[in-house]
Amino acid sequence: MAEFNISINGKSRKIETDPSTPLLWVLRDQLKMVGTKYGCGIAQCGACTVHFNGTAVRSCQLPISAAADNKITTIEGLSETGDHPIQKAWLEHDVPQCGYCQAGQMMSASALLNRNPSPSDKDIENAMNGNICRCGTYTRIKAAIKTAANSELS
Repeated sequence: MAEFNISINGKSRKIETDPSTPLLWVLRDQLKMVGTKYGCGIAQCGACTVHFNGTAVRSCQLPISAAADNKITTIEGLSETGDHPIQKAWLEHDVPQCGYCQAGQMMSASALLNRNPSPSDKDIENAMNGNICRCGTYTRIKAAIKTAANSELS
């Protein structure tokens, strides 16, 4: 066991765990932050996406040792009140069906808009590639990202 200092959603946390423990399990099991979902465990589905220093990463494959002394943002930290432009656009476009992948989808989308506030269709497709939605709401996801991009420019 080792001790790690991590910043999650702007708060410093001290974690004691095996250095190879994936960030996903620290979030869910130790910190009881269950918004970040387990999907495949091999970084292929995107359900576990969080921001690592502002970049969308798969937390199921990021060891806690790599997360130490870096900024982690989870879906819980996107907005405490649910008023982030991505969250509002998701509701406006009625994106979720089962909802399981939505936290990861929103984290990937918000990371995209943070680095590219006016993405093209191709930019959106590239950024969202690897976020799997079994319900197939990809058209609504793209529309919601465009709406959020427009609201951030206003």
